[in-house]
Formats: sequence, structure tokens, C-alpha cells
Amino acid sequence: MPSRRVITGRSQEPRRRFAEELRLLRAERGESLRQLAETLGWDASLFGKLESGATLGSPEVAQALDQHYGTGGLVLTLWELAVGDPTQFKEQYRRYMMLEAEAVSLWHYAVSAPPGLLQTDGYVREALAVGWIKSQELDQQVEARAGRRKLLEGDDAPPFRAILSEAVLRTPLRDLTAWREQLEFLAEAADRPNIALQVLPFSVGLHGLMNTAVMFLRLLDGRTVAYTENDLRGELTEENASVELLQRRYDSLRDLALSPAGSREFILRLLEEVPCEPST
Repeated sequence: MPSRRVITGRSQEPRRRFAEELRLLRAERGESLRQLAETLGWDASLFGKLESGATLGSPEVAQALDQHYGTGGLVLTLWELAVGDPTQFKEQYRRYMMLEAEAVSLWHYAVSAPPGLLQTDGYVREALAVGWIKSQELDQQVEARAGRRKLLEGDDAPPFRAILSEAVLRTPLRDLTAWREQLEFLAEAADRPNIALQVLPFSVGLHGLMNTAVMFLRLLDGRTVAYTENDLRGELTEENASVELLQRRYDSLRDLALSPAGSREFILRLLEEVPCEPST
């Protein structure tokens, strides 16, 4: 198949294209960042970060830019594509992210951290910082993870089941306010009709997925693939026999875990134990 002809010479990666188009639109207007900021009421540094690709901003900012430039929804469309752009993730995760976005149902076992789809910004930031990701790359990855959460929102969100090892809920962040927000978010997510959360207590003892975090994705063509992960690498498994083995181990954990209602109560009890930060 012949390669796609490049007409404009601009980036075909959605996140980069969004930044490029914003720079071009402002240049065509002959505006400075300061003038744009004064007109729209946001800080000039925000628009600088948007045009450099350091941040994507919010849909409200994209809508305001659409109105300012008279682009009829183009900026917001580019923003939506950029939010879902798999190239904003590290290369080894991109194929998985593309499959995740297309999945019709998902289920997960978490060994020591909340599933990525259920991590708050505060959790992501501290977890990635521990992995020595710094400055602008850290901001981009936090923003990318926030975009993933949208997959489980809305009326057409796919069903998602997560079994959380008790270790997930017993390993707090250093920032207690951020940890409280994470537990609150899990409790709120457990109330959504498309999400089922179950806690696997320490008391169940040894089991078949002791050291393996795994996500299963049911795809549009009816296939199920599995993605296993540790701190150093992730591996996508598509071979039927291997996926079936992982599924049987997952099913055995589901039978041992607390019920969804009991799991939500468990999370709420832990939330009560989180010390409040002293007021200043």
C-alpha cells in the first residue's frame, strides 16, 4: 500500500498537530501571546505551553480559542484528537493504549497500585516522580493519564471490573491529601454502573497472580488479549492458550475477593483512617 501523501508538511501526530495549528492561527492574526491572554482572560504562559506542546489545556480553553479564531469547532476537534493520541505515551505502551481505547470491556487485577484508568492526577504525579520522570515529561504523562480516565465516563463507557490487592489500598502516597483524593475517587468509581471494584484481602494468602498485574481487553472482533506489567516492562499477550491460563487465574481471584459492596465499605473504612493534614 502506498504511503499517505503529506500535503501540508505538518505533523500527523495529533498532539504535535494541535500545537502547530495554534501557533499558525495566532501568527495569522499577528497577535502576541500577551495580547491573546488579555483577550481571552487566561495567563500568557498557558498559551505558550499549548503552542510548545507542554500541555493540552482544557476543553474550555479550546472552545474559547475556537470562538476567538472563528474556526467553527476545529480547535476543539484537534484538542479531542490530541487527548486520545497514543503517541503521547512511551513507545512501549502505545499498542496497548490503542487497543484499550477500542475495547468493548476491560477487567484488571492490580498488585500494588490502582489501575491506570482509576488513578487520580495526584497519584500519577507522585508515582511517576518516583520513577525519575522529571519536569515537562512528567506534566505530559500526568495529562496523558488523565485523558485515559475519560474512557470510563459517559453513557457509552465500556464495562470495567478491577480486583485490587489489599496492598493497593495499604500503600499510601507521601502527600496525604492526594492519597485521600485517590481513595475518595475509588469509592466514587465503585458507585458507577459500568464499574465493579473488588478488594482481595491479604487473608486469602498465596494465589496464582501474586506478582502479576494484568489487564484483559475484549476487542470488537470478539478476541480477548491480556497485558501483564511490572515496574520495568509490559507485555501484550494475544496467544489464546496463554490468555486462557491468565483468565482462569483471574477468575479464581474473583471468587476469593470481597463483593463489590463489601469492597466499597472496605475502601471507606480505610479512608476514615487517613490522617488529616494539619491546617495552616
